[in-house]
Amino acid sequence: MGFLWLLIVGGVLGWLASIVMRTDGQQGIFLNIIVGIVGSFLGGILVSPLIGGGRIIDGNYDMMSLISSFIGALILLAIVNLVRRGSVR
Repeated sequence: MGFLWLLIVGGVLGWLASIVMRTDGQQGIFLNIIVGIVGSFLGGILVSPLIGGGRIIDGNYDMMSLISSFIGALILLAIVNLVRRGSVR
């Protein structure tokens, strides 16, 4: 059951991050889930120690964990845009 919640929350966070970064039209639901999960892992490593909270990969679904995962997904999309286009956008 925890893996299913990770997919759902990761997909929603990846989708929201792609809307903010204006890359939603380029990627589908599968890529949104991947961006959300990898972004939450990245956010759990980089952002969680700064703002507190756990990682959603570990099953923590509190507000600080969701915020750090969302910021991680934004960072991941910014890096992908920088490599792909040469600008963050």
